[in-house]
Amino acid sequence: MFVSYDKLKSELKRVLISRGFEAEAAEIGASIIADNSRDGVYSHGLNRFPVIVKSIDEGMIKPDRHPVKLNSAGALEQWDGQLGFGPINACIAMDRAIELAGQYGLGCVALKNTNHWLRGGTYGLRAANAGCIGICMTNTFPNMPPWGGTEKRIGNNPLIISIPHKNGGHVLLDMAQSQFSFGKLQTYSLAGKKLPVTGGYDEDGNLTDDPSAILNGGEVLPAGYWKGSGLSIAIDMVVAALSVGKSTYDMRMSKNDAGISQVFIAINPTAYAGEDYADAYIENMSEYIKTSAKKVGVTDILYPGERADRERAKNMKENIPVNEEMWETLLKL
Repeated sequence: MFVSYDKLKSELKRVLISRGFEAEAAEIGASIIADNSRDGVYSHGLNRFPVIVKSIDEGMIKPDRHPVKLNSAGALEQWDGQLGFGPINACIAMDRAIELAGQYGLGCVALKNTNHWLRGGTYGLRAANAGCIGICMTNTFPNMPPWGGTEKRIGNNPLIISIPHKNGGHVLLDMAQSQFSFGKLQTYSLAGKKLPVTGGYDEDGNLTDDPSAILNGGEVLPAGYWKGSGLSIAIDMVVAALSVGKSTYDMRMSKNDAGISQVFIAINPTAYAGEDYADAYIENMSEYIKTSAKKVGVTDILYPGERADRERAKNMKENIPVNEEMWETLLKL
């Protein structure tokens, strides 16, 4: 079934207000969640909303809390998220990093004691829309085995890099450190589809492309095997060190992303290079990539973020495809 963007956002906002959010905060939160579904990131839009509501009801997310600054050293600041709603905390942190980039050319806000930010690309796009390169990182509770291990000891710690273009066609890399994020596995599972490539192990330790087998007793596979595992460990150490917050080790007994650590970096590429150069390197590289010889069956080579741009335009024109069960769940909340 299909639902308009405005209808989806309105229902999300209604539920957030019913859970204690002020109208302005509910508007921001609902917009972020609806934007994720609009851009084709369904796993971090409507499909995740019941989990968000459960976390609010259980007291893990505090609707009335806002982040506060604790320390600063020039362009680097440390903030405490006070367990407020992760997406709102992340917006405030990135906006402050952008402010610092305007002053210093670069700004970095490290945020501790926050919650899941949903789609990390939201904050990369926020930086790009302000004309900044954005770099964002977060840790999670242990939910993935390190390469060579069989026990969940590292987090599926996302890395986001955005590069602005004045026409709005920003480059946006948004990657979890597993071959498929848990949200993407859920999307395939709900649709009853197999993964396009192997994505993890079933409960017997066999590699599989069955998302349900991975989610139900299996394990996710680090992207690039040892490389994804290593990058996950490095991200965790960086965000914990800069925020003076919890590491994945500190959350080893947790089963949720409450009290996690994040870093938001904004860099002003025009400070000395100028706007023309900042746009030229994207255009040149994009054209160079797209004109490569293609494999059989491939019609177009996309740069990071281009697929989401197309989904956004399509879904705003034709309405957003939603899982009927998830939509009925939302209406009943």
